Amino acid sequence: MAKRDYYEVLGIAKGASSDEIKKAYRKKAKELHPDRNKDNPNSESAFKEAGEAYDVLKDADKKAAYDRFGHAAFEGGMGGGRPGGGFGGGQGDFASAFSDVFDDLFGDFMGGGRGAGGNRQRAARGSDLRYNLRVTLEEAYSGLQKTINVPTSVTCESCDGSGAEGGAEPTTCPTCSGMGKVRAQQGFFTVERACPSCNGLGQIIKNPCKSCSGAGRTERDRALSVNIPSGVETGTRIRLAGEGEAGMRGGPPGDLYIFIEVARHDIFEREENNLFCRVPVSMVSAAMGGDIEVPTIDGGRSRVKIPAGSQSGRQMRLRSKGMPALRGGSAGDMFIELAVETPVNLTSKQKELLQEFSALSEDNNPESKSFFSSVRNFWDSMKS
Repeated sequence: MAKRDYYEVLGIAKGASSDEIKKAYRKKAKELHPDRNKDNPNSESAFKEAGEAYDVLKDADKKAAYDRFGHAAFEGGMGGGRPGGGFGGGQGDFASAFSDVFDDLFGDFMGGGRGAGGNRQRAARGSDLRYNLRVTLEEAYSGLQKTINVPTSVTCESCDGSGAEGGAEPTTCPTCSGMGKVRAQQGFFTVERACPSCNGLGQIIKNPCKSCSGAGRTERDRALSVNIPSGVETGTRIRLAGEGEAGMRGGPPGDLYIFIEVARHDIFEREENNLFCRVPVSMVSAAMGGDIEVPTIDGGRSRVKIPAGSQSGRQMRLRSKGMPALRGGSAGDMFIELAVETPVNLTSKQKELLQEFSALSEDNNPESKSFFSSVRNFWDSMKS
């Protein structure tokens, strides 16, 4: 049976680039893999056919020979740019072709990551750490320098992070020759796994450090000075690069993330950069007007004029008396909200005076007069 055209096998045009060829093979390999097509007896041969096509088209010399002579380039001793000629019955370098895209197909599942030069990263990066820091509203307004104690892993001082006694250098793992992984051939399928001898690090320590048991780091509380900028709010995140957990065997440290929580305040409520202050005023002050003194978040005082006839809920604005912006810009405002207070525990004389005042104030309550007028009209319309 004549072989199919390799471009047709991968479903690509003849002028396809190397990236397009690799992408097409990756798609075909996933689609035709025997483990996904157990009910299809032809899936294995189709899978091998795709691998054979990719092995030729991925190589510039082989591809050029194939484009010129077709399948004849690898038959009858022409060689196609490869010593030894053909594919040996269609098997040839299929395992090599498949291993080129192995990491793309199964790298995440198998835990395979590659570092520079195709080797696994020798020293693992330390973990990032989270620290929750609670500050007062006053501290969030002014900013502060605060010292915190962080329990973390630090570089072992005895071995200077190498994990070996006396600071000796680790040696190359003899099992994987420093690659950090081993390959096993299972028929046409090549499987890569982390090296069992070095756990994927590519190096072993013959005489581990007694202080850290070969890890290259120890547990310890560390005091750090943190600059909290003014304007922070709950949820603000501050990153301290390199202040996280130390890496394994001299690996780079992680980062420390400080999450801010601003505590509730007894006087002020915050909405973004604006502050709200609810101020109780007497019924007399609200009716006649006057001046009141209110606190500000910076510890100062501001005098506010209450217009005569003010009602509960009325707001007055003090511009730029709110919280500062975290990343520059104008500060927020402060809003004074009046709460007209009804007197309690009245004496007989006070009750007598209020009753006399009520009798004389029929025209002094316009809102009440308008409301009850609307109520009477509503009842009249219901009757009719």
